[in-house]
Amino acid sequence: MEDAEDLKAAPGRSNAELACLLPHPAADANKYTRGHLSLVVGSAAYPGAACLAAAAGERAGAGYTEVFCAGKSMITVRGWRPSLVVRDWRAWKPAKAPAPRPGHPTACVIGCGFDAAETSLTSLLMETVRGWKAPLLIDGGALGLIANATGLRLARERAAAGRATLLTPHGGEAARLAQGAREALGEAEDAAARGTRSPLAEAAGALSPASRATLVEADSAPAALACALAEAYGAVVALKGPVTFIASPDGTAEVMDRGTSALAKAGTGDVLAGIVGALLAQGLSPRDAAALGCALHAEAGRAAAAALTDICVAAEDLITHLPDAIRAIES
Repeated sequence: MEDAEDLKAAPGRSNAELACLLPHPAADANKYTRGHLSLVVGSAAYPGAACLAAAAGERAGAGYTEVFCAGKSMITVRGWRPSLVVRDWRAWKPAKAPAPRPGHPTACVIGCGFDAAETSLTSLLMETVRGWKAPLLIDGGALGLIANATGLRLARERAAAGRATLLTPHGGEAARLAQGAREALGEAEDAAARGTRSPLAEAAGALSPASRATLVEADSAPAALACALAEAYGAVVALKGPVTFIASPDGTAEVMDRGTSALAKAGTGDVLAGIVGALLAQGLSPRDAAALGCALHAEAGRAAAAALTDICVAAEDLITHLPDAIRAIES
């Protein structure tokens, strides 16, 4: 916890604080007022990521869950959960999606199960970052695709337009985001020295000395890294690990230390993305959605481990035990 104390990160939220955020439906709610969650996930190589993220989104309360995935993944996702609306991701048109309006919140999750070998996914991601007007969660393989000058510029343009973005990297993905930001901002500074105007010139000049130093360090402390990435990309960052650090672009941060090693299994990150995405789709702010979603994910892991042992927990079990996590938060 020294990292959190050095940065004056807030301690993990209490059950009472988190319980106030739980999006219990109103008596007159319908599937649209409970939130529309779109997931752009699941390449042909990784349809399971789409299944896990989408099922977690449904279980976490989203009223209408829609999956856009590779054509070859569609039959797997439909068979996994028939209540999902499943489309080929060639039908995904983020710029044409209706803007969010009062009483009808919406959000998008992109990146779970992205395959780096599919070159078309870069344009799919950039089109979404540019055109999607509602809150956007970027996870998995999409994080590596945004870690460059174009991705950094578009993320900062979203922030300037008041469009919420949430990044959910693990340690390796965070390192790639840091490298991408460092190289992009360095190129902007070099261009300025040559008298050439760069779209990232203002960002390079505005980045705090602390964040600049953190992006350069090869082995940055996770709390400092989360804050630096949040400032650089203009997004809320939930840096996942044994202790998760959640940071905002304004330099504030908090910890989530409820995790368990039972969560160290493939697919658990996809479940987390679905949970947090569903909370965004139900109107929570990115910071609150990250705090509540990470806590629910951790408590579901603990409940699953209590039932199955910490050896036997798999990603699917977190979805099954999410109701137990909600009860634990409300207790």
